[in-house]
Amino acid sequence: MEKAIFAGGCFWCMVKPFHEQPGIEAVISGYTGGHTENPTYEEVCSGATGHIEAVEITFDPDIFSYEKLLGVFWMQIDPTDVTGQFYDRGRSYMPAIFYTTDEQKELAEQSKKELNASGRFHKPIAVQVLPAETFYPAEEYHQDYYKKNPAHYNAYQTGSGRAAFIQSHWRDIK
Repeated sequence: MEKAIFAGGCFWCMVKPFHEQPGIEAVISGYTGGHTENPTYEEVCSGATGHIEAVEITFDPDIFSYEKLLGVFWMQIDPTDVTGQFYDRGRSYMPAIFYTTDEQKELAEQSKKELNASGRFHKPIAVQVLPAETFYPAEEYHQDYYKKNPAHYNAYQTGSGRAAFIQSHWRDIK
C-alpha cells in the first residue's frame, strides 16, 4: 500500500470521488502543510496554523495507480485557482499535491504539465506540487462526511459551485 495526499478545497468534497475507486483502502480528511501540531478545524480555518485541508489516501498501486489518482484529483478542482476552491477561500482551501516519493513528484509535475498543455482551461494550471509534511487527521465528525450527512454534503457540493464546474469542464470524460 502507498499513500497520496491531495488538497482540493473543502475536504468533505474530496473523499467520495476517491472512495468510489477500486484499490482504495482508506481516505482520511485532515490537515497538512502548517506549523502547529495537532491543529483543530477551528484553528485551521482561522488561518493561524498555516495548514491546508487535505485528504490522505491509502491505495494499492497495483489496482489503482498514482497516475489514475492524479486524474481523479484534477477532475475535482479548479486547478487555475490557488486562492481557494469555489465557495471556500483562503490558504486553508488552496489546492495542492503533496508528494511522498520522488516518483510521485515526477508523476504529479508531468500530469500538471500535460493538463496545462491540453487547453482544457483558459488560465495556467496553478496547483503547487509540494513535499508531503505531517498529516493530521481531522476530527471524527469530518470523516466520511458524505455518508454521515448526505443531504448537507449534496447541497454543499451543488451550492458551492463545485458540481457545476466539474460538469462543465469534464463532461466529456465522465
